[in-house]
Amino acid sequence: MTEEQRHPDIEIYVKDRSLERITEWLETHCQPLKRDFEQGQIHHFIGLMNNREIPVMVHEKVSGKAWTSVWFNSDQTPWIKDLDCAIQASKELDTQIRCIASGWSTGDDPDEWWNIEQGNSEKIQWRT
Repeated sequence: MTEEQRHPDIEIYVKDRSLERITEWLETHCQPLKRDFEQGQIHHFIGLMNNREIPVMVHEKVSGKAWTSVWFNSDQTPWIKDLDCAIQASKELDTQIRCIASGWSTGDDPDEWWNIEQGNSEKIQWRT
């Protein structure tokens, strides 16, 4: 996958932010944001982005107690790739965000991630 290709979905990992705070952030990008259903630490929403309904899943405590996954199951988000979303989320949520370094193509290193914090982006090896 080249850098310019739109990712088929967007997933970021948010450090140390509550479900309430993440939901508030989602509401600034998805208007309206409707709760679809919840099961334990998994929360499904439907958000309107770019005049399209986008399924959004928030999964708390996916890697230890610190990380929450936010997955936009669509290629119709405002972001071209995961890193674009991660940079914006890090700034707006004022926290560390991680996302996969590539678009999950065959041959990619599954442990290579972007780590975004305080305006800095660096590639890291993240083994959970």
